[in-house]
Amino acid sequence: MKKHLSIAIAACQSFGGVVCAGAVMLIASSTQAQNLFVAAWGNDLITEITPSGAQSTFASGFFEPEGLAFNSAGDLFVSAGAASGSIIQITPGGVQSTFASGLANPSGLAFNSTGDLFEADDASGNIYEFTPGGVQSTFASGLAHPFDLAFNSAGDLFVSDWESGSIVQITPSGAQSTIASGLVTPYGLAFDSAGNLFVVNFGSRSIIEITPSGAQSTFASGFTYPQYLAFNSAGDLFVSDWNNIYEITPSGAQSTFASAFGPPTGLAFQGETLPVPEPSAVGLLGIGVTTALLVRRHRIRD
Repeated sequence: MKKHLSIAIAACQSFGGVVCAGAVMLIASSTQAQNLFVAAWGNDLITEITPSGAQSTFASGFFEPEGLAFNSAGDLFVSAGAASGSIIQITPGGVQSTFASGLANPSGLAFNSTGDLFEADDASGNIYEFTPGGVQSTFASGLAHPFDLAFNSAGDLFVSDWESGSIVQITPSGAQSTIASGLVTPYGLAFDSAGNLFVVNFGSRSIIEITPSGAQSTFASGFTYPQYLAFNSAGDLFVSDWNNIYEITPSGAQSTFASAFGPPTGLAFQGETLPVPEPSAVGLLGIGVTTALLVRRHRIRD
């Protein structure tokens, strides 16, 4: 990383320009280490885990916390479960406040590109939308038991409905369609950078991959009690399972990332964004430098 940054900085000093500066920012952001945050039913804590596996308690005082999601400001939102019926907001410094209350059974959470929070309310069968200021509205209804949520890069919301065994796609205007059915208790959802949707199929103790065209395949299997999913910036998939968190590389190699949670539920990476395929930072740097060179040559000729 230091080598790439030094090259980029040198290029900016030589040629200047917004494009080159942007390349430096992209390299810095794309290589920034991401900590994993885990909600655990067993100890009612939110645990923070560094990429090296070091664990620390980020927040406590919950009762059966489930879904997790970060907003663009770095605040962590926690669905606090049926007992409290609330969503808790936690600042990066650990200060907690109640963001929403009076919910039936909040589970999965997800932010859209404009900063609105969406919540899957398992007991009511509704999807609720909250503005950054906390104003609540019903975005979708008529679902059996929605569990988790994930947005694709086009802004469509995907919902796992565990009772009906289906994955429902909802456009920003609210139009619903079923993109997958016949699953057995689908739980956690997550998109990779290529737009493939990964689904916990609890009934088969496996992870199903669904391409944008709708083709399904088994990506990983052999789990005990899989629930939620999350991708890191390197494209590795993390799975909360009974007492363990597993890490799976894009090629399918699986390893135990953390254990002794009993059981972990919601997962979220610090600084996570909507799944938008991106070229490599080094490639962008090359484009930036080339653009700067062309601009400079043009000015010399003029």
